[in-house]
Amino acid sequence: MDWNPAYTWLVIALLLSLAELTSGAMLLLALGVAAALTATVTALGLSLPWQLLSMGIFAGILVPLGVVVIRPRFSPRGVAYGTTGTGVEKGNHYQTLLRDFDNATGIKINGDFYRLRVIESGETELPQGTQVVFKRFEGTTALVTLTPSSDAIPQDAISQRKEP
Repeated sequence: MDWNPAYTWLVIALLLSLAELTSGAMLLLALGVAAALTATVTALGLSLPWQLLSMGIFAGILVPLGVVVIRPRFSPRGVAYGTTGTGVEKGNHYQTLLRDFDNATGIKINGDFYRLRVIESGETELPQGTQVVFKRFEGTTALVTLTPSSDAIPQDAISQRKEP
């Protein structure tokens, strides 16, 4: 059996499709299908430039289709793609925390502590337990606004103050 260039495209398609098992983004699967379709074009006897052109066309069609249309169908309900800082948490309510070693005021988003700054006043220190609404990041600082009910100091913060 002679080695045919179509076999090379099929091997590439197989490797890309197997690599998709590690990512779950449907990108590698779309490229694998594009490579398999290119193998069929190669089996028709077209030259390398036509093979590469067809791979580009197939990938240009299948990658957006796989990522935008097919991937959400395989994702669990309620999953908002993105990581902390991409705006996924915008508008969520948080309670302020004090960090142990330096008493910095911040909020925890997805398990990570971020120092905060109040947009309206520029304050960076708030009592622990103050309700805030996350708006956006500026560098690694979480920009927040106070919730209407937290404009006043919370009762538990008053009870924690030391009497003279």
